[in-house]
Amino acid sequence: MQLDPEPMEAVVKRLKRAQGQIGGVIRMIEEGRECQEIVGQIAAVSKAVDRAGFATISIGLKQCVTDAGSGEPDIAQMEKLFLSLA
Repeated sequence: MQLDPEPMEAVVKRLKRAQGQIGGVIRMIEEGRECQEIVGQIAAVSKAVDRAGFATISIGLKQCVTDAGSGEPDIAQMEKLFLSLA
């Protein structure tokens, strides 16, 4: 199933923000910043990426429900995707 690009714009925005955060973490490491600061930023990046994944699955589930007339949604595949983020 291909996702509608319009609702995915928010996911792309979140991932681009996380991409910037990763660059910041790399700079922090290279500059020798404090461990607590680095770990805090890594946790923020991880949370942002996790949220992007869950948002993607949420969009996919909504699309399956609204496009129900176009065929049977692959519930097993959606469950597998959801659990891969756990």
